[in-house]
Amino acid sequence: MMACAIRGVHNVCMSAEKTVRRMKTYAGAQGYVYQYYFVGQRAALANDPEAPATEFVFDITSDRKLTYAVSVFLPAKAATAWASAHGRPLTEPEQYAAAKLRLFRAFDELEDVQAKGRRLTIDAHWLHESLSQLGLE
Repeated sequence: MMACAIRGVHNVCMSAEKTVRRMKTYAGAQGYVYQYYFVGQRAALANDPEAPATEFVFDITSDRKLTYAVSVFLPAKAATAWASAHGRPLTEPEQYAAAKLRLFRAFDELEDVQAKGRRLTIDAHWLHESLSQLGLE
């Protein structure tokens, strides 16, 4: 059974079994403490500039009052480049790890994630660099 939710401009569908969300905390380098949880993932809409890509959606708050969605896009061309360089495709947990690391980078580098970080993209170079730091080959 699938449950769908509309989050801003996002329509995210997940199986009903995954409705329990764990709120997590991250202290960014800019001095803000963010709380976030993973909403779900989907194929990017066909008319999205990042398509074809996988879109990972997170709900974020830095003040516990306002929650907003952040999308992290893993374009197919970046995943394909990584697979070509490593002789195997990325697993789903590795894709999620890359999306989460990209989110953390935004927390560390952007002073206003809500205004400037609602759409984040993982390029091939960054994907290789970030996953190699995790020891993934």
